[in-house]
Amino acid sequence: MQMPPGNPLLLSLTLQELLARDAVQVELIPEKKGLFLKHVEYEVSSQRFKSCVYRRYNDFVVFHEMLLQKFPYRMVPALPPKRMLGADREFIEARRRALKRFINLVARHPPFSEDVVLKLFLSFSGPDVQNKLKECAQCVGDEFMNCKLAARAKDFLPADIQTQFAISRELIRNIYNSFHKLRDRAERMVSRTIDNAADLLIFGKELSALGSDTTPLPSWATLNSSTWGSLKQALKGLSVEFALLADKAAQQGKQEENDVVEKLNLFLDLLQSYKDLCERHEKGVLHKHQRALHKYSLMKRQLMSAAVQSREPESVEQLESRIVEQENVIQTMELRNYFSLYCLHQETQLVHVYLPLTSHILGAFVSSQIQGHKEMSKVWNDLQPKLQCLFAGPHGAPSPLRSPQDGLSPH
Repeated sequence: MQMPPGNPLLLSLTLQELLARDAVQVELIPEKKGLFLKHVEYEVSSQRFKSCVYRRYNDFVVFHEMLLQKFPYRMVPALPPKRMLGADREFIEARRRALKRFINLVARHPPFSEDVVLKLFLSFSGPDVQNKLKECAQCVGDEFMNCKLAARAKDFLPADIQTQFAISRELIRNIYNSFHKLRDRAERMVSRTIDNAADLLIFGKELSALGSDTTPLPSWATLNSSTWGSLKQALKGLSVEFALLADKAAQQGKQEENDVVEKLNLFLDLLQSYKDLCERHEKGVLHKHQRALHKYSLMKRQLMSAAVQSREPESVEQLESRIVEQENVIQTMELRNYFSLYCLHQETQLVHVYLPLTSHILGAFVSSQIQGHKEMSKVWNDLQPKLQCLFAGPHGAPSPLRSPQDGLSPH
């Protein structure tokens, strides 16, 4: 079956156009509510709406519910979990990042970005945003009820839609599994970089402590040599350089976390929302359609049995009326099933629009490594001349050691 020209099923978006739809920032407001009081508040600012509003986690929950209510056949990203008892700063920061990913995926999603519920959430500054969101969603039905193309969704689907859907689902499942492993490895690399920063800082502090040691030096141990005094003086000044090395390593870890891990998490959130949508399709509208067909089949059998047994006309008429109602239910279910597949087709395309994000992630990873190693290398090179006094003899004469980098090998 050929699809009609100007098929509205097809998305003509690039990743750049998608990302340019909006950039939403989500920041903690600890100075107002504190990190360990009853709740945490967020400052949510939208570039598109030029707005800045304050939201609590429960506001996000209601917004999420309204999205699912209005767009049951679309990729609605999951929210991070509710705050657990005794949640620490690390948990709160991880949830802030997850909320930021969630709202940006929603704000850039083509149907969501044009819906009044999103605009309300990002720009309404009244006292009760939750009730406002609920009122807005209750006024209208879901996307199926409001889409002019819903009744004709089947006309825009390829004949082998079920086969294509199954193949696409398997491909995206494989992509998800690979990116999940990439994200885990990237997190481990960030963790090692941050641990390296901490080790460098401690290394420098220990050198400084050694250089600042005030324990008296007995003459019988030194034979009037000034070596230990010179070494102490040199060691004492090295902590500054190692602190700088630690700072550079910490900066690299932070950059990798923001530019690599967060982008991987964003893509994983999108892929997870696609997997969730596939499950909703199978367990929701498809399952309801199958149940409606089963119920219709039972009614038809009852009608045939009633005709054979020559029951009262009233009971037969009631059964016929119920069958007609069930036929209408089935027709609606069939239309919803095709509309769900129509949306799934678009959502699959949307995932593929996001796929070039892979090059952004790899580019950010390579850049952070190049920049980080370049800056660290510069500090190490600046540090090397400052070690020369450590390789001088007792009276300033050259040490038998060849150079700092050659270890302890004599000529």
